[in-house]
Amino acid sequence: MRFKVVLEPSDEGGYTVYVPSLPGCISEGETVEEALKNIQEAIELYLESVEDDLLPLMVETAMVQEIEL
Repeated sequence: MRFKVVLEPSDEGGYTVYVPSLPGCISEGETVEEALKNIQEAIELYLESVEDDLLPLMVETAMVQEIEL
């Protein structure tokens, strides 16, 4: 499975990362690499709590677009 994640610099330093298609699935890390490693673990734990019959129904719905003003 593949998921889009969003990384945002944290005010306290490091990065916050979340998965738009998995509500409440959020993590953080001091570096981008650490944040990505941590969110992978968070996704695995999140999916463990989802019943097996629901996994095929999970569809990536997040879109990322850049706009110019």
